Amino acid sequence: MPCCSKSLSLAGLFAALADTTRLRLLNLMAGREVCVCHFVEILGQSQSKISRHLAYLRNAGIVAARREGKWMHYSICPPADPSATALLAAVLHSLNNDEQMRADRARLDLVCCAPQELVVLDDASSQVT
Repeated sequence: MPCCSKSLSLAGLFAALADTTRLRLLNLMAGREVCVCHFVEILGQSQSKISRHLAYLRNAGIVAARREGKWMHYSICPPADPSATALLAAVLHSLNNDEQMRADRARLDLVCCAPQELVVLDDASSQVT
């Protein structure tokens, strides 16, 4: 079921898909919602660059966003046009065959599911006055 009501041309869809960073973002969002902080860590790019590409995907009507506290979370939003939805699904499926895309997904699984490390303060008790 489509979640984006924005009209999408096929040329607009192809333009949105014509960038490696945007394909990597879509790959990471396939089947789940992802926090922008995870994109930054996994792709190793600045938050401003990631946000610019996510804005492009939102304007194209294939990504939705929601705010939780100070973080934005993004997910794929199927286009209303069945042809565009089928094309997007085919692209996402084809990304499964790309080694870089598989490595990105593996890193996301580790980042999202890894327990947080505790920070140990060296000699913190002697700093208290």
